[in-house]
Amino acid sequence: MIFRPPWRSAGSLGCEIHRLSDRAMSEDLDIELIQIAREARESAYAPYSGFRVGSALRARSGRIFTGCNVENSSYGLTICSERVALSKAVSEGEREFDSIVICAPGAPAPCGACRQVLNEFCPDVVVFLVDPHATPVGKVNLKQLLPPLQRLRLSWRPSSWPAFPL
Repeated sequence: MIFRPPWRSAGSLGCEIHRLSDRAMSEDLDIELIQIAREARESAYAPYSGFRVGSALRARSGRIFTGCNVENSSYGLTICSERVALSKAVSEGEREFDSIVICAPGAPAPCGACRQVLNEFCPDVVVFLVDPHATPVGKVNLKQLLPPLQRLRLSWRPSSWPAFPL
């Protein structure tokens, strides 16, 4: 039985994920990037859930960075593959990205933390959701995965804090 965290379920996105046909895939996708994400998944450390995830992130420069999930017995310290790939890229000086492939059983969407971290650097990134054992691929823009920004109102803040530009 495969553990599938409910927050990563593609059905819980609240947006439409476009499934690409084989013809559209060859026109729209970089098959190489998908294969790299599938290979990265093989390095995942998932002894607790067995849910292995691999990612391949393409920088606008053309460089590709891979990531895999790394679980910890203290589950909150687990690191998702998307954040591993992004951290590797940022640590090597990249700041702009155009696409990411996420490969896991059921082709789940990124968790909320990964969505937020990706948004910090690449709010327009194209996200491809891939099942390691299936051909159809989901394609969605990161902006579709994030809720609209809400205006933050603070009833109290220290006088030394600057006002928030709302």
